[in-house]
Amino acid sequence: MTLYAQILVNGLMLGALYACIAVGFSLVWGVLNVINMLHGSFIILGGYLAFFAWSKFQVNPLVSLVPVALLLFGLGYAIQAAAINRVITRPVLTTLTLTFGLDMILYNAMNVAFDATPRRITLALGRVDLGEVVLPVDRLVAMALALALTGILYAVMRGSRVGRAIVAVRMDRDAAALMGIRVNRIYALTFAIGALMAGACGALLAVVFPITTNVTGLLLGKAFVICVIGGLGSVPGALVGGLVLGVIESLSGHWFGPQNAVLVGFVLMLILLMVRPTGLLGRKGYE
Repeated sequence: MTLYAQILVNGLMLGALYACIAVGFSLVWGVLNVINMLHGSFIILGGYLAFFAWSKFQVNPLVSLVPVALLLFGLGYAIQAAAINRVITRPVLTTLTLTFGLDMILYNAMNVAFDATPRRITLALGRVDLGEVVLPVDRLVAMALALALTGILYAVMRGSRVGRAIVAVRMDRDAAALMGIRVNRIYALTFAIGALMAGACGALLAVVFPITTNVTGLLLGKAFVICVIGGLGSVPGALVGGLVLGVIESLSGHWFGPQNAVLVGFVLMLILLMVRPTGLLGRKGYE
């Protein structure tokens, strides 16, 4: 029983990070109808920036998280405004190809600048023992911040003027334009928010796992799986999907070996696509 309690706790801590990984990807896909192939590279770039701020300038990653996220926000806004907005009304294959090409540029630029050596921020924060269940404090902090970031995004989508404008554009672009909403500006803001969430998540991931450009594709794949599980176009769906995937990967890693945990997640995605394509909490718009 203690073993499974530990596995469940590990899965929930991992799942909170997964939710943070996917929520920005889901936002961009749901609002812009753009499959952002840059998302995994944005996450790793955020992790690298936090790592070098810590290793070179001794800036705690919990402090550098905010400027890192803001830098990614600016980068995302610039990319969307300068490039993606020019083809936003084209078929999805066009935007997919564009973001794939941009991802190749960013991926190779990071390899040249940082190389692919795995790096991790090591914080000596100790651990919390609940009986025989061990909770590393660095993972607890990362989990809490990931949940907080997801909650803040949900609050922004529900209660702010920008959030309501994003919902309106997502529901009906033409009607939103007739109501005076500057659609291209909302698209750029949405993409920038997705990049911000990716950068912040990368800074948190660097505290828990070694980061390297070699895992950009894996992170992008997990974002796909979480969106399918939780439901595209729903911040709570991304949270539920991330937690579900984290627990399933922890359990399957125990039962079938850690090398097969990712495979089980993709199998679950395929099953859900067949029986419930909208996901567990899929909905038409953000609420």
